[in-house]
Amino acid sequence: AHPHCVHLIERAPNVEGRGAVTLTDLVRAAMRMRPDRLILGECRGPEVRDVLTALNTGHDGGWATLHANSARDVPARLAALGALAGMSETALAAQAASALDAVLHMRRDTSGHRWVAEVGVITRERGSLSCEPALSVGVDGSVTEHQAWATLAGRAGL
Repeated sequence: AHPHCVHLIERAPNVEGRGAVTLTDLVRAAMRMRPDRLILGECRGPEVRDVLTALNTGHDGGWATLHANSARDVPARLAALGALAGMSETALAAQAASALDAVLHMRRDTSGHRWVAEVGVITRERGSLSCEPALSVGVDGSVTEHQAWATLAGRAGL
């Protein structure tokens, strides 16, 4: 492990209902450590608010996973998670559009092999969040560029 990498793990409450450490607690604790990067294994609840806030505080980068059926479905999934955190769709859209440069969607074939199947770009128009396709990758490894490729390339400095 890298000497400057800290692993934080959530903990369920004990039988008395005490001692829980939530992902929200961990994201906030991580931010107090002044990280260069923030990586969250899975964003599945109200911690989305804290993750988006953290990614909008001038850090060089971060990473979080969440479950969605496709790259295009990520905005709806973010909205659902934001609702759990009491965020309005407008606030979530503003935070996500500023924090997220790209969305990677993974697929798994029948043998269990996973690959990056889609790369999308998060955009915000009239307060609404969407994910525009930039690249798609076939099972055979073929890559197709889509309209948002130029936007993604610009964000990545390519």
